[in-house]
Amino acid sequence: MPYRPSHALCAGLAALAICGLASAQESTFRDAPYTVKPGDTLSVSVWKEPDLSGPVLVRPDGTFSIPLVGQVDGRDKTVMQLQQLVTERLRKYIADPVVTVSVQAIAGNKVYVIGQVAKPGEFVVNPRVDVMQALSMAGGMTPFAKLGDIMILRRLADGRQEAIPFHYTDVEHGKDLQQNITLEAGDVVVVP
Repeated sequence: MPYRPSHALCAGLAALAICGLASAQESTFRDAPYTVKPGDTLSVSVWKEPDLSGPVLVRPDGTFSIPLVGQVDGRDKTVMQLQQLVTERLRKYIADPVVTVSVQAIAGNKVYVIGQVAKPGEFVVNPRVDVMQALSMAGGMTPFAKLGDIMILRRLADGRQEAIPFHYTDVEHGKDLQQNITLEAGDVVVVP
């Protein structure tokens, strides 16, 4: 008679596979490289070319300028992608340029927490901050906060805005943890 695994064993293996997949996706998300944001300051260094080296501010439209290179669109690009782009453009003028681009200041990755919190305002954050962490940075909620009506306002690429509900009490008790989303630059957490 052929071996047939029990339903409990099959269910356990399926749950393990799902957890492994979720863990792999989460790990991939955490390992995603930082992309440049408006307001960030980059340090550009071209070996043996001090006139082409120095700090550059990423403008509100996501661009910055470098002599000989011209205007560079930094939106949704990693530092490595920008380094390759600057190197390619400089090859027209310099044989084998050695370029280094690094993030000097992450000032463009801001989120905002307003309403019934102890310290409302804007917060420059690490690239991966979730709602609970942002609420903590704002000093937590006041006794008058409506914990079930918190909203995250997010501006979409097409200019529209979406409201994402967040029920603090559920997350506090370990329920519906998918609500505790990672915030994006420009998100506003509203605590009524």
